[in-house]
Amino acid sequence: MEVKVLTFGWEFPPHISGGLGTACEGLTKALLEQGTKVLFVVPKAYGDEEINLINASEILVNVGQAEEEPASHSGGSQARVPLEVLQVRSGIVPYTVGEGSRESAGDLTRWNYSPEGSDLPADGRRSTVKYSFSGTYGPSLLEEVMAYAEIGAVIGATYDFDVIHAHDWLTYSAGIAAKRASGKPLIVHVHATEYDRAGEHVDERVVSIEKEGLESADRVVAVSHWTRNIVINKYNIDAGKVCVIHNGVASRKSSKGELVKWAPFRGKNLVTFLGRVTYQKGPAYFVDAAKRVLSRFPDTHFVMAGAGDQLPSMIDLVAKYGISSRFHFTGFLRGGEVSKLWSMTDVYVMPSVSEPFGIAPLEAIAQGVPVIISKQSGVSEVMADALKVDFWDTEALAEAICSLLYRKTLSKVLRRRSLDSLQRVTWESAATKLNQLYHDLIKQTERGIREPVLSGSPTA
Repeated sequence: MEVKVLTFGWEFPPHISGGLGTACEGLTKALLEQGTKVLFVVPKAYGDEEINLINASEILVNVGQAEEEPASHSGGSQARVPLEVLQVRSGIVPYTVGEGSRESAGDLTRWNYSPEGSDLPADGRRSTVKYSFSGTYGPSLLEEVMAYAEIGAVIGATYDFDVIHAHDWLTYSAGIAAKRASGKPLIVHVHATEYDRAGEHVDERVVSIEKEGLESADRVVAVSHWTRNIVINKYNIDAGKVCVIHNGVASRKSSKGELVKWAPFRGKNLVTFLGRVTYQKGPAYFVDAAKRVLSRFPDTHFVMAGAGDQLPSMIDLVAKYGISSRFHFTGFLRGGEVSKLWSMTDVYVMPSVSEPFGIAPLEAIAQGVPVIISKQSGVSEVMADALKVDFWDTEALAEAICSLLYRKTLSKVLRRRSLDSLQRVTWESAATKLNQLYHDLIKQTERGIREPVLSGSPTA
């Protein structure tokens, strides 16, 4: 049976600011190769993506006087109501600082969206409008999430599909709206939770959206057992409907050694942090470990590549430690820039406080870079040969860095074993498990069966 999936995402390569877009691309391409039809919706499409996307910024939405709509050809119906957008201008940490596309990062006002021709007629009847989404993570993020739900309702009532797949909290409301409009089953894919991003200091607005999405979903996919436990314990979700499908990495040949290091790093050891500079990613632990390493090996260099709300404080911390001459901040990097960084890197470190999965370590391994990862991460479940430390143990982290830098045999063995393990961590494997979930859910929905597809057993 051919399956057609309506998928809601928030970003898609090459226009991304993190791992969410990378994961969506990997899964979507693998699903298409396996014959699954994917209708992929994004808030804003640029036209240079490798697959055809449904551009939410081009979808017409009716606003104005509520009227009952006839049932759509997909079997759903919806009562159209005036759009009520949350007028929230307070930013959501860690999204609003240093995130988003470079075009908008310097001018937050460009992230504000508004309906084109949104003034209602004098008689109060409905008006057809389009919403101009930024598709980034600016101060109007919550407003865009709510407007995206309106798009989800329209698409759910007019497109033909079998199942709905919503990626991360930004799209849960759109997925719920599409489910209500179409009557089709909903899968929500948890790439991260607010508890990962913010610890115990969560934004209750985001938690509320996440909880509604998890409760409304027919099935929940977590990217790791680490994340599955958070979903069950923090959001009180029935364990029986939460399964685990690990992320993968795109197949690519290692380029380590094929490119020459840039000056001033030629002939010097380089240790890299690559990710959002936020609480979740543990940048302060990386800086503290760097200080410890430099006390023993002062010629080592460290790079922090990424942007985020903690970047200014990390710059201050490096200055406080007096290691600025050996510490380099690059800001957010894209495609080719990341590849060049991997070619220079001797050790990659991911000291995350709470990491649902972590795609960057897999990409580093694919490029022949040995990695050190936090034990508090999903990727540690699939990479038996990576060095693992507790995120808070910077003494152990510093020792692991020194071991990889100055014990070349250890570094060589770790690279080889990690590359071998990587062969089993693929998007193709993840897509196969997703396809099975789609088929099982569709069959059970058609029969009116509501017990968990996997009888409570998470997918390995």
